Amino acid sequence: MAMSSILNADDIKKALDAFAVADSFDHKRFFEIVGLKSKSSDDVKKVFTVLDADNSGFIEEEELKFVLKGFAKDGRDLTDKETKAFLKAADKDGDGKIGIDEFAALVKE
Repeated sequence: MAMSSILNADDIKKALDAFAVADSFDHKRFFEIVGLKSKSSDDVKKVFTVLDADNSGFIEEEELKFVLKGFAKDGRDLTDKETKAFLKAADKDGDGKIGIDEFAALVKE
């Protein structure tokens, strides 16, 4: 499933452009700009499924690094610092990965 079938393509571009510079990524602002915050639980789950590249039911640190590419092919990779901060913000149970409920909670923050 393409991310543009869930979210508006212009919003995706705006969000990626807003964080084009390394170490500028802010997940709260990103989710707001991309329009995910206002989406239904079902749509948030669909986005999670797209980002869970290996279909493990979790977004692991390695997948998180490429999260912007999940929104658009030309999205940049997150820096290690950004990846670790994103994981720390979402990983409430401390297992080193983000489950669907953790992702949904993070989006709605």
